[in-house]
Amino acid sequence: MRILDAREMMRMNTATRVRKKSTNISLDAALVEEAKALNINLSAALNSALENVVRAQRQARWREENQAAIAAMNRFTEEHAIPGSSDGLRVFK
Repeated sequence: MRILDAREMMRMNTATRVRKKSTNISLDAALVEEAKALNINLSAALNSALENVVRAQRQARWREENQAAIAAMNRFTEEHAIPGSSDGLRVFK
């Protein structure tokens, strides 16, 4: 049995449900020529880069929207954490 990591699962999900849309974009001509010389699939490379940017923006937005809850949970954890001097108990930080 093969265990998939999150990245592989996302690629599989993306590959099975994606509709493609033609889009006109402007890129550095020299960079495009070098990519072609290196046999880089521009659509795949740009799609991957865009996925990364979108994911990062979603994460940043989520952190911002949940900042109060995260701070509250951190306070709760600090107040109710296992004391560092407890024998035989490991403290996670």
